[in-house]
Amino acid sequence: MTRFPSEFRRWRTARRMSQLDLALRAGTNQRHVSFIEQGRSCPGRGMVLRLAESMELTLRERNELLLAPAFPESPLDDEALRPVQQALETILDGHLPYPAMVVRPYGILVTANRAFEVFREGVDPALLAPPVNVFRLALHPDGNAPRVRNLPEWGRHITEHLRAQLAQSPDPALEALLAELESYLPPLPEEADVLGFAVPLELGSADGDLRLITTLTSFATASDVTLAELHLEAFLPADHGTAEVLRRRWG
Repeated sequence: MTRFPSEFRRWRTARRMSQLDLALRAGTNQRHVSFIEQGRSCPGRGMVLRLAESMELTLRERNELLLAPAFPESPLDDEALRPVQQALETILDGHLPYPAMVVRPYGILVTANRAFEVFREGVDPALLAPPVNVFRLALHPDGNAPRVRNLPEWGRHITEHLRAQLAQSPDPALEALLAELESYLPPLPEEADVLGFAVPLELGSADGDLRLITTLTSFATASDVTLAELHLEAFLPADHGTAEVLRRRWG
């Protein structure tokens, strides 16, 4: 575990936690945390996992902190995940006539229900070639951007969410994606007074304008890295007109 002390200290610093804060969360003392960071104490596997959980590291990040991974990472089509796949399909179908999708890290689309078709209207086919990146699809000039009536605000709903992820878990690939997405966004109007998850998506469609709000669900108790990294994003109508349009198309 020669690299463990520096990696441990890096994660604690990234989480903006003092040694004392971490010690209190993990049920140990500051002296022990200090000795671990100095390499003077070699914590057991249980303590490493406790410290990692206290820092709210993802399962992938916890595995990286250990010499031997503690959590499996199954392929999405693995037989072990088949019950989960079936459950997700049931949830997606049950959300109709409203759009819903399952996404992997970096915005990679795993699967979606039929109503997701509303996000494919008029899009450059290149953006729909697997693997589809839903963030790029949403903000690219050849994607949904021309149809998003509140692109400056909605775009920052996406980028600020990614920026928060980046602050928690520094990642060069995610940083590059964030920079790309921000390059697509026009300046925020001076009169704009809301940002983030409070902003509904205002999207033009073949059947009229839609106003959609989103919900994001993750598998908080998952013990498999692949499953823990999946997110279910479901869209709901923000007004009666939107609900009617979606019911007519996919009800």
